[in-house]
Amino acid sequence: MEYKVISYTKEASFLTPEEENIAVITLNRPDVLNALNTEILQELDNVMEEIKKDDKVRAVVITGAGRAFSAGADLSEAPPDEAGMRKRIEFGQKVYDKIEDFEKPVIAAINGYAIAGGLELALACDMRIASEKAQFGFVETNVGLIPSWGGVMRLPKVVGRGRAAELILTAQRIDAKEADRIGLVNKVVSPDELKSTAMWTAGTLATKAPIAVKLSKKIMAKALEVSREDGNKMMTDAGVTCLKSEDIIEGVSAMFEKRTPKFQGK
Repeated sequence: MEYKVISYTKEASFLTPEEENIAVITLNRPDVLNALNTEILQELDNVMEEIKKDDKVRAVVITGAGRAFSAGADLSEAPPDEAGMRKRIEFGQKVYDKIEDFEKPVIAAINGYAIAGGLELALACDMRIASEKAQFGFVETNVGLIPSWGGVMRLPKVVGRGRAAELILTAQRIDAKEADRIGLVNKVVSPDELKSTAMWTAGTLATKAPIAVKLSKKIMAKALEVSREDGNKMMTDAGVTCLKSEDIIEGVSAMFEKRTPKFQGK
């Protein structure tokens, strides 16, 4: 599939040099700091569908071209009426939910501004690795909006309700050091190390058993919502599913043979 406002490549990490099993998605509107218009959201939706069907891809990295990860929604495209606004919000939610629920792990490599809808996109990813030059903020209340593409729901789960309230209600911006301190990002690295760190992390994930990764993600997504009893049942069912897979045979064999396993996701 051809893309106009994102770029999509498949790459190998040094951990898996023989396999191009990492999908790299780059938001590619650098002249407007990768502002998120309908076209870029649609292409994100399309590329995630393409990656979903590609069994060779085991991990995904999302980043931005130029000085920003994304500075948020393209306000020049703001709908003039209630119906249009509702449609735009719901479509953004659908795309971000797809990323959060994706069966393969998704890493945000945050190279610059991750503001408003851009930060919401990063929060939909499983992990966030930031450049020391990255900046973060939910600035929507400055203009009379809220982070409606999932930010109001996701941020408290990541940094706690109090921190989330402070960031969302005051619309303050924070730097990478503060984002790291409050747990908004997993790691902060120099700009020169951002891609290699993201690719190393994705490469590590790509070597893990796909079924176990998928089921772990599914259960973690429900961890704050279900009872301990329901969580235990989910983990039991997942454990039995893993035990019946071919992956566990390969994993145990590789461990005893002191080699890297070659999981097939079966």
